[in-house]
Amino acid sequence: MNMTVTSGDSGTEGGFVLSDTDFERFREFFYRRTGIQFAPSKRYFVDKRVGACIQDSGEGDFASWFSSIRLGIRPELVQKMINQLTVNETYFLREDYQFDSLLNSVLPSVMTQRARTGQTGPVRILSLPCSTGEEPYSIALRLLEEWPLIDSVDVEIHAADIDTNVLAHAQRGIYGTRSLQRVPPTWLARHFAPTGGGYHQISADIRSAISFAQINITDTEQMRSFEMFDVIFCRNVLIYFDELSSRRAAENLYGALRPGGYLFLGHSESMSRISPIFAPCRLPEGLVYQRPTTGVTR
Repeated sequence: MNMTVTSGDSGTEGGFVLSDTDFERFREFFYRRTGIQFAPSKRYFVDKRVGACIQDSGEGDFASWFSSIRLGIRPELVQKMINQLTVNETYFLREDYQFDSLLNSVLPSVMTQRARTGQTGPVRILSLPCSTGEEPYSIALRLLEEWPLIDSVDVEIHAADIDTNVLAHAQRGIYGTRSLQRVPPTWLARHFAPTGGGYHQISADIRSAISFAQINITDTEQMRSFEMFDVIFCRNVLIYFDELSSRRAAENLYGALRPGGYLFLGHSESMSRISPIFAPCRLPEGLVYQRPTTGVTR
């Protein structure tokens, strides 16, 4: 199908370019739905992805497509839009020092808290956003291979993302060489099966041990379904939010943690710039954030 460019839009070399007015309308709508606000410097990215959305939808132009999603005429297009415009770049064992911190410092602290308070039930870990699954599977691999208590302590690993396409990818658990480049060969042989063409699938036992869900981190009502986690990994997403959305996400993460629980952010993110509700905790491997054992409740 040939895309029609109308009403102030202009095409370049067969591409698609939003008018300034339509760009502002679109980014405001996307912000309200996701908490993510695109800077003007992201115009090329937005133009390209919105153009793909219109092409796939069968709508003739931006005006028709935008009306269909804004007015709820074709609600299925909203999720497709979100899938197109969210960033999902990741790989196994990314920022590995944080997994070192999980094993060497955070989990021992969690186990001490559990013993002191008489807490029972599984240790609960959340990866949000989980993208195509490399992060929650990395957590599982590190625990299986290196945590001495893995055979005596129940662990639940939950994973969530706003993008339904990446969740489907994560549940399949099939990865190429780039994603797997940091996985030790012995782990690859033990926990993955080759599927051809340089791809490997993580074992069914590990896939079935992780629960995947679709969720928007800035949606407080959705996030109420997540609670009493001991550890949350929320890396490299807050940098895409403005101040209001970041604060709302921080409050939702706070509510999802049990008192004393730990939060990992990306190396370029700082909770101290967003909200004072978490206590910074400097560990030998790096900085994490902790929900105080007393204070605000959700």
